[in-house]
Amino acid sequence: MTELRVVGAREHNLRDVTVTLPKHAFTVVTGVSGSGKSSLVSDTIAAESQRQLNETFTTFVRNRLPRYGQPDVDAIENLSAAIVVDQKRLGGGPRSTVGTVTDIYSLMRLLWSRAGRPFAGYSNAFSFNDPQGMCPRCTGLGTARTIVVDELIDRGRSLNEGAIRFPTFQPGGWMWRTFADSGRFDLDKPLAEYSTAEWDAFLHGSPDHEGLLPRFERIWLPKDADALKGRTREAFERVVTEETCPKCHGARLAPEALASTVAGRSIADCAAMEAEDLLAFVRTLTEPEPVVAGLVAQLERLVSIGLGYLTMDRPTSTLSGGESQRVKMVRHLGSSLTDMLYVFDEPSVGLHPDDVTQLVALLKSLRDKGNTVLVVEHDPDVIAAADHVIDLGPGAGQDGGRVVYQGAVAGLADTPTGRYLRHRPRIKENPRRAERFLEIRGATRHNLREVDADIPLGVLTVVTGVAGSGKSTLVHGFVPDAVSVDQSPIRGSRRSSPATFTGILDGIRQRFATANGVSPSLFSANSAGACPRCHGLGVIYTDLAFLDPMVSTCEECQGRRFVADVLRYTYRGRTISDVLDLSARDARTVFPDEPMLDRLVEAGLGYLSLGQPLNTLSGGERQRLKLAVELARPGRIYVFDEPTTGLHPSDVAGLVDLFDRLVAGGSTVVVIEHNLDVIARADWIIDLGPGPGRHGGRVLFQGPPAELARQPRSKTGRHLARLSGDR
Repeated sequence: MTELRVVGAREHNLRDVTVTLPKHAFTVVTGVSGSGKSSLVSDTIAAESQRQLNETFTTFVRNRLPRYGQPDVDAIENLSAAIVVDQKRLGGGPRSTVGTVTDIYSLMRLLWSRAGRPFAGYSNAFSFNDPQGMCPRCTGLGTARTIVVDELIDRGRSLNEGAIRFPTFQPGGWMWRTFADSGRFDLDKPLAEYSTAEWDAFLHGSPDHEGLLPRFERIWLPKDADALKGRTREAFERVVTEETCPKCHGARLAPEALASTVAGRSIADCAAMEAEDLLAFVRTLTEPEPVVAGLVAQLERLVSIGLGYLTMDRPTSTLSGGESQRVKMVRHLGSSLTDMLYVFDEPSVGLHPDDVTQLVALLKSLRDKGNTVLVVEHDPDVIAAADHVIDLGPGAGQDGGRVVYQGAVAGLADTPTGRYLRHRPRIKENPRRAERFLEIRGATRHNLREVDADIPLGVLTVVTGVAGSGKSTLVHGFVPDAVSVDQSPIRGSRRSSPATFTGILDGIRQRFATANGVSPSLFSANSAGACPRCHGLGVIYTDLAFLDPMVSTCEECQGRRFVADVLRYTYRGRTISDVLDLSARDARTVFPDEPMLDRLVEAGLGYLSLGQPLNTLSGGERQRLKLAVELARPGRIYVFDEPTTGLHPSDVAGLVDLFDRLVAGGSTVVVIEHNLDVIARADWIIDLGPGPGRHGGRVLFQGPPAELARQPRSKTGRHLARLSGDR
């Protein structure tokens, strides 16, 4: 039972992979981007563990748990229960905060209910999610919403003409019918002609009829705007205004809870403190001892993981993917469970090299409790600290999916990972010089206080600093007219693909149509040529109610998406289905005059198939897909937010080459980044710090990277100097 063994894994691009992982050890799975790391770790090992665990519950309970299909693998031996700590952003709506999701606020409520004076009640009296503790005006949201009547109603129209300007109140709808069928209102009479009594009854209602405003307040004001979509969200943001609650002033709590203090501070005062400051305050308290001890321990974990700058009242929806992952880690660091399998997906994302040391210590602490820690990672410091390494490759996509090495880190030899660890990039000694600068003066926002910074135009600038030092605030808030290329989801459904997003498919369809003398619409999986059974998806989704949904290959088109008549047409010996299955790299041989394919390869996405659904792409892949599109439009200011996310170090050099191409084409490139390889090859560095939150927000250094490496007071400079010394 000392080894976890995977036999014959074939999920996605894996080629009958067989690996052995030592249990109760720290294992890193690495390899070039697209080599199959997540397919092995998340889609095979973790998915099978969670699937088997879920099967121990009743069908009623399983229907309320995440659903996992059985991975394509011959066997997995000695598998432990898995806890997956991924980078999915924490949701939870406006009522979920850092304090609630880490249980720190629960301990704070317990502390104030025991030690607060004057006594305000038990624990629930300090909860903004409980009627007993929430502010009666804003119901615990901290903001009060108001309906703008003139935006909701067009008084120049009648009810039949759509006087209520909100999608769910359109003529004919059931909400509209509550007014139409009441018999109280003339449906053809413009609302401007209503008498005072009619207008009051329409807006506010009567004892036996609910008016428009009470109905709208009841149904729509409690909604989370971020959860709304399309026209409904646009209408909601137009009709509803939001401002700080005038009664609780944003503190969310009832007056009784706000009046109760511990050592002169209310619970709202402490929830607004940064974790590091809150920890110092709680350490001064002595009673009740068990609650104080638990609160100190949990806050210490949050600070030790590099999140000491977060406040407990910060909404979880504002956290980045990396911050979300580390917040989830806090919940597990205090767990007494052993012999678990912890799975992490690039936990170093968003971390400055100075914080990676703390991260490694935390991963090892989980291992030392008797757990198996399995990490997908590219960071060289994390790889170097591992007990065991599995290197997948040698390439991406169809060129990957094989084990090129497994064993101790010292044995990494002639693999992309091994070569990178032996030959790190050199610091740029002769950076490009700028003639003009974008001058930022007196920038004040969040933790920035009267910051002055100069961003040179026409060169590659990297803005760096520890997590929470103010990098994103400076760049996104004070660089005007910039094109932001980020990792946010791309609009589209599972029908969207790299071919549709980049526009490649339009040209491909036209080539097929011209070569065969038919309409281009035949070659769209969303149009005339789509298989009628699966509607062009190639698979059938069958809902089995209380059982897991079944995804099966469409029997009519055999997964090829198109009707048989369309598949008779070919272009250079390939059907449209064959073309969509090609990787971007392979498609260049069929369409050598399609420049977008070259850009996809240059952006490190040569392994992506043209027809892969966009909703299966990682954040880093989405960002590089946007970058590939932007390569056709040089001459602007581009902002990239941690573009190396998901990239193997051997791919980072290609990414920097792309930045250089943009600069050579007349663009200005500004990159928010912690990766030392990118920093080393920049023309200009802006280093923020010295710490996170209120301890940061200052410019520590501006200049070329070689000069930064000679600044011992800069954390970034010290790590850059170490990189230089590694040679």
